[in-house]
Amino acid sequence: MSLYHVQKLIYNLNRDAKLAERFKTDMDSVLGDFDLNEEELEAIREPNIGLLYVLGVNGQLLMHYAALRAFEWDEYIQAMKDGIEKYGQVRTGLYARTGGGAI
Repeated sequence: MSLYHVQKLIYNLNRDAKLAERFKTDMDSVLGDFDLNEEELEAIREPNIGLLYVLGVNGQLLMHYAALRAFEWDEYIQAMKDGIEKYGQVRTGLYARTGGGAI
């Protein structure tokens, strides 16, 4: 798993309006710039906020990505809860060390 690369992608999308616009029109081109595995690519493309959370993506980054992908706040929170229910506890990252990511 390449949590660093997933978070770097999301961080860059949150900070760079031109990159975010390019992502909306040519997602595969942007994704090709990052070393992501198939599970991560699928979660980013879908978007599967719950899986991204379980993969360990930081919530501060993830909430902005969710907004970019048109999630309302309540949908974002529910997606994380659904992710834990479907995929299990947070696998790595900060939330894996703070109670397993339970919300």
